[in-house]
Amino acid sequence: MQRNGVGVGAGGQPWVLRRVRLTWLSFMLFFILVFFPLIAHYYLTTIDEAGGPDKRIFGPRPGGELCEAKHVQDLCRIRESVSEELLQLEAKRQELNGEIARLNLRIEACKRSIDSAKQDLLQLKNVISQTEHSYKELMAQNQPKLSLPVRLLPDKEDPGLPPPKSARSCRLRSCFDYARCPLTSGFPVYVYDTGSYPWGDYIDPLVKQAFAASVKSNIYITNNPSIACLYLVLVGELQESSSSSLPFPSELEKQLKALPYWRSDGHNHLLVHLSRKSMTQNFLYNVSTGRAAVAQSTFLEQQYREGFDLVVSPLVHALSEPNFLEVPPQVPVKRKYLFTFQGERVESLRSSLQEAPPQSFEEEMEGDPPADYDDRIIGTLKAVQDSHLDQVLVEFTCKNPRPSLPTEWALCGEREDRLEVLKTSTFALVIAPGDGQLVASAGCGTRLFEALEVGAIPVVLGDHSKLPYHQFIHWTEAAIIVPKPRVTELHFLLRSLSDSDMLAMRRQGRFLWETYFSTSENVLNTILGSIRTSIQVPAAPIKEEPAHEIPHKAGKLAGTDANLADNGDLDLGPVETEPPYASPRFLRNFTYTAVDTYRTWNRAPGPFHLFPHTPLDPVLPSEAKFLGSGTGFRPIGGGTGGSGKEFQAALGGNVPREQFTVVMLTYEREEVLMNSLERLNGLPYLNKVVVVWNSPKPPSDDLLWPDIGLPIVVVRTEKNSLNNRFLPWDAVETEAILSIDDDAHLRHDEIMFGFRVWREARDRIVGFPGRYHAWDVNHQSWLYNSNYSCELSMVLTGAAFFHKYYAYLYSYVMPQAIRDMVDEYINCEDIAMNFLVSHITRKPPIKVTSRWTFRCPGCPQALSHDDSHFHERHKCINFFVKVYGYMPLLYTQFRVDSVLFKTRLPHDKTKCFKFI
Repeated sequence: MQRNGVGVGAGGQPWVLRRVRLTWLSFMLFFILVFFPLIAHYYLTTIDEAGGPDKRIFGPRPGGELCEAKHVQDLCRIRESVSEELLQLEAKRQELNGEIARLNLRIEACKRSIDSAKQDLLQLKNVISQTEHSYKELMAQNQPKLSLPVRLLPDKEDPGLPPPKSARSCRLRSCFDYARCPLTSGFPVYVYDTGSYPWGDYIDPLVKQAFAASVKSNIYITNNPSIACLYLVLVGELQESSSSSLPFPSELEKQLKALPYWRSDGHNHLLVHLSRKSMTQNFLYNVSTGRAAVAQSTFLEQQYREGFDLVVSPLVHALSEPNFLEVPPQVPVKRKYLFTFQGERVESLRSSLQEAPPQSFEEEMEGDPPADYDDRIIGTLKAVQDSHLDQVLVEFTCKNPRPSLPTEWALCGEREDRLEVLKTSTFALVIAPGDGQLVASAGCGTRLFEALEVGAIPVVLGDHSKLPYHQFIHWTEAAIIVPKPRVTELHFLLRSLSDSDMLAMRRQGRFLWETYFSTSENVLNTILGSIRTSIQVPAAPIKEEPAHEIPHKAGKLAGTDANLADNGDLDLGPVETEPPYASPRFLRNFTYTAVDTYRTWNRAPGPFHLFPHTPLDPVLPSEAKFLGSGTGFRPIGGGTGGSGKEFQAALGGNVPREQFTVVMLTYEREEVLMNSLERLNGLPYLNKVVVVWNSPKPPSDDLLWPDIGLPIVVVRTEKNSLNNRFLPWDAVETEAILSIDDDAHLRHDEIMFGFRVWREARDRIVGFPGRYHAWDVNHQSWLYNSNYSCELSMVLTGAAFFHKYYAYLYSYVMPQAIRDMVDEYINCEDIAMNFLVSHITRKPPIKVTSRWTFRCPGCPQALSHDDSHFHERHKCINFFVKVYGYMPLLYTQFRVDSVLFKTRLPHDKTKCFKFI
C-alpha cells in the first residue's frame, strides 16, 4: 500500500503520458482504416484507365472478353445451360396452357353429358320403381307374405247347439261346438281342479300329481274358462279302496252336470281316465256323459263312439322318466325267442264296478258270450313250441296273475320280470280279449306299451281291437295285426319277414313309444293333439331362442381377400342386388293339419301337431314337387333346360329367391374372429352373420368389428355350451344356415357351391369336412375316424349347411341326455347333429369338394388338437347309439364336385369315385 501510494504521489506525470499515447494511437488507427482504402481505390482506378482498354483489370469488359477469363468460364457455361432450360420450360408452359384449354372444353362437354345422363337415369329410376311396384303386386297376389294369424277367441255367451238324437250317436259334427275353437284361436284348454268335483278325492294321488305336472308345462292350458275351446276333466284312475264308495251312475251324471262350465250337455268337455293298472274301473259305463267326449283305455263296443271318444295308452311311467340307457338296442334284429307270450285267461268274472241297476259292465259282457278262439290259440301256440323249429316261449298259467277284466288275458308276475322276457323276444304276442264287445282294454294297452318299450315287435291277435290313437297312428307300420282265425298261419307269417322289415317296424315302434306313450307329459300332449287335429286347429308355433345382442362398434370397411374373391371360371349365379330378405314364414299353417296328418303323426322326429310346428317349415323331398310347380317360377337351370352357360349362371334349386345365414361360434379369439368376418365380405346371397359369443367375458370395448355391408349380430349366451351353435335363434330369418367355425377358411366359390348343392338336397347336411365311423371288432364298440377315406358317414358342422328346422329338433326334441353329454365333454355336438338328421331322414350327409381340412393358416390351435379329443368322440358315438337304440349313421361314397374343382388324392387313394 505504501509503495502504491508513493508511486502515485511522486509520479503524477507518467499518468499524463499514457493518456497522450492512447490518443495518438486512436488517431493513427482511424487514418489507416478510413483513408488508406480510399487512396488505394483511387490509385488502382487511375492505373486501370491509364493503361487502356487492353490493360484493364477492374473495369467493365465486353461479354465475350469476360468469358475469356478462365476463372469464370464455368459460370458462363452454367448461364447458357440455364437459359436453354428456361426456353424449353417456357415452350412447355405454352403447350400445357393449350392442353388445359382443350381439357376445359371437354369438361364442359362432359358436364353437359352428365346432366343429360342424370335426366335419363331419373327416368329409368321411375320406370324401375314402377316395375318393382308391379312386381311386388304380382308377388303379393301369387305368394302373399304371411305372418302369424290374428288370434280369434270365442264369445263369452254360448249360443248352444241343437241336441243330437242320442248321446250314443255323438260325433264331432253334432256334439262339438266349433264356434268355440276358431282356426286361429290357438286351441286354449281349461283344466278343472280335481278338488272342484266330489269324486276328485277318490282319484289316485299319483295320477293327480302326474297330471298336474303335465298341465303346468303344456302350452295350450289357459286359466280363463271364458275363452277355452276345450274343457278337461280328470276322472280317474280311482284308488282301489274307493270303488265301493262311488255313487250310482245317476249320481255321477248329476255331479257332471254340476260342473260350472258344463252348460247342460257338456259339449267341448273331455273326460280323461288315465289307467295305471291292468284292471281299471270303467265306472263311466252306463253313465250318460252327454256331449262330452271320453278318453280312456277301456271301452265296451256299445260305449265307444267312433271318431268322438279316444282310446288312450295306459299311464305306466307316472312321474318317472324312462332311462334310455336301460332300453335294449334295436340290433341285432333277431333275438333269442321268435315270439313270447305269458298270460292266464280269466275264466271267472271279477267285478270292477259296484253291481247295481242298470246292468253293469260285467253283466253286459256275461250276457253275450263270444266265439271261443282262445282254445284254438292255446293249442296252436303250444304246437309251435313243441315243434322246436324256432325257439318260442308261451305260458298260459301264471303263479301270480295280475287282476284283469273278464275274458281278458291276465298279465303274469311283476313288470320287471315281464320286461326281462320281452328283451329276449323278437315278437311279443298281444291276444285281444275273448269277448268281442271289449274293443279296448288297459291290459292289452299295457302289453303293447311294454313290448314297444323294449323293442319287441307287437303281434296283435284280434283285428277288432282298438289300439291307442288308432285314428291317427298307422299301427301296421309298427305292429302285426292278425285276425284270430289266422293263428294257425302265424308261425309262417313271422318267419317270412325280412330283417330290414323287422328293423323298420322296431324303429317305428320305438318312435311311437318315445313320442306318445313314454311319459305322462307325452300322454297329455297326445290326448290334446288328437282332439286338436280332429277339429283341424293348427298347432302353436314352436318357440324361438331370443337373441340378446351384444352392442359392438363397426370399424373400417372390410377389404376383400383376392384369394377368396378369385373364383376362377366359376360363375356364382345371378348377381344379388337386393338387400337381405328373410325366407317366407308360416306358409303351411293349415296344411300340416288338413293334409299331412298321416305323415306328421307317423314319421320321425315327432308329430308336428304335438310338438308345435316351426315357423320355418321344412322343405323335405316329398314336398319338392309342390315347390317346383306351385310357385309359378321357373328359374333357369331349375327345370327349363338350357345350355351349359345358362345352367352355370343360374342359382339352381326350386326356390327362386333365397339367402342363407352364417352362424359362427366363437370363444375369446377376437383376432381370429375378425379375420374370419372380413373374409365374408362380398359373399353373394349372405343374409346376415350371427356370431354366437360363447364366453361369459364380453368382447373388448375397443374392439372394432369389420363392416362387411351386412348385419353382424353378436349374441350373448347364458353359458359356455357347444349346444348354443344349434339354438334356433330368432335372429336367423332364413331356412338355410351355414354353420362355420371361427377358424374355418373357405373361399367364396366353395361356399356358393355348397349352397347350390344344399338347395338340391334341403333335408340333408351338406358340407365340407367328411368323417366316418367304424366298428372295432376287438373291443366291440364304435370308433370315430378322421382319416382320409373314400367313404364317409358324417359331415362336420364346423363348415356345413343345414335347414333351420333341425335346430328346433336338436334343441327341443332330441333327447336331453345327448345335449348333457355334449356339455359334459365340451365336444361331439357335430356328431349329435349328424345322428339326428340321419335318424330322421335315413340318409347320409353330402360332402362337397375334395378338401378335407379347412383350418386357417396361423390360427391358434382349437380343442380338436387335444389328445383326449378323439377318445371323447369314441365315447360319444357309443353313448348316442345307446340312446337311439341303433346306429343311425349311414355310409356313402357319394361326393359332389364342380367340374372346376381339381381332385388331388394320394397315390393309394386313387380309386375313390366322385360324382360331378
